[in-house]
Amino acid sequence: MAIFVTGLTAQFVTPLGDALEDKAFLGGALLSLVGYVLYDTVKDLATTLRRPPRVQVESRELGTFVTEAFRSREVEISFLGYTGETLCNELFHRLEGLLEDPGPTRHVSVRVLIPDFGEQMTVPSRVGEDGVPVDSPDFRRRLEEKCQEYDETLAGIEERLNALGRVSAECEYRVYPGIPREKVCIFNREQVLHGLYNVSARSMLRSNGPEFYDPKGYRTDLSVWARGSGDEARAIVATWSKHLDDLWHLSLQPSWRREPTPAPTPAPTPTP
Repeated sequence: MAIFVTGLTAQFVTPLGDALEDKAFLGGALLSLVGYVLYDTVKDLATTLRRPPRVQVESRELGTFVTEAFRSREVEISFLGYTGETLCNELFHRLEGLLEDPGPTRHVSVRVLIPDFGEQMTVPSRVGEDGVPVDSPDFRRRLEEKCQEYDETLAGIEERLNALGRVSAECEYRVYPGIPREKVCIFNREQVLHGLYNVSARSMLRSNGPEFYDPKGYRTDLSVWARGSGDEARAIVATWSKHLDDLWHLSLQPSWRREPTPAPTPAPTPTP
């Protein structure tokens, strides 16, 4: 605006026009000033509109992140937690949808890390006198059977996808020693969702039965870190990705896991 007004005035005021004729640097200086002001304004606007590096969501909102992850050509989802129930319920119909319409997706990797329910545990466990945890093999076996069912469902979809050949898939459960303390979901190494289980949460299988220490994953609030939200968030995503990679390599297959049947190799066409 300053350059415009000055130039317009110079057209009608001869002394001003003569004064500016040999002083092109003045216009450059004014242009630099205007450019700086515009840059500073845009920078402030970008800072204002930028998504906060950390937001919090409920576990029931995992479906939104799963849907977003499946828009990629390479889908990679890693989980560390209790049973994986909340995540798997969102995954099943997304994976089955690839059978009909794979869209841009060409490869899917799903890794689920859960505690080894075959070992003695304090959480989950039965609530004893004065709240003392008492190991419950029956309750652990109940959770183990639930996880086995989820794993077999994933393995079945994996077999069907690989048999069709349009999308390759790797879906697997593994176990780690310890109790479920943290819930972590990593989507395409771009977003990390992290929360802490309420390890003192209790449940009852029957109204007149005993209580059990049983963390409720679907009630866990999760902090979200996205790579595009700044240096701090990018470092956190990289740290968690490496941590789950390391845990995965150190973990074992559960004794109940059934290896998926490999896709049959087509017979070679005989040469005439």
